[in-house]
Amino acid sequence: MKKDIEIPIAKEVFVAIVHEWNEEFLSKDWNAYIINNRNTPIDMVLIVSKGHDKDKKTSTMRHGIGLVGAKSYEKIEMVQEDVLALDNEFFVTFFADDKLYERRYNFDRNTVNEQNLINIPIIDKEGVLAK
Repeated sequence: MKKDIEIPIAKEVFVAIVHEWNEEFLSKDWNAYIINNRNTPIDMVLIVSKGHDKDKKTSTMRHGIGLVGAKSYEKIEMVQEDVLALDNEFFVTFFADDKLYERRYNFDRNTVNEQNLINIPIIDKEGVLAK
């Protein structure tokens, strides 16, 4: 019975942390985004995020994004600088093609920094993609 359960792999959906200018606070902030690079929308997007290491852990944050259109993105949350010193995890679930998809995206501690910035597709800003 267990062998009959199909768990599809989430492809063409990414999580990135982007370094961008905040007009309100006149500073550069780190913001996490969900990116849908599929040709179809994804629906009922739920994201659970947390940071941790041996001695510390952050609160678990839950986000209900809803619909993310094809070839588009949505902001998940702002990530504080001191949280980037921890391992950060984003557990994403969504519906597409009448199936439930899930995937865990990770940012290892201290990997989200100015030296690791690349151009993030669809958003067209500099950031770091999750593994």
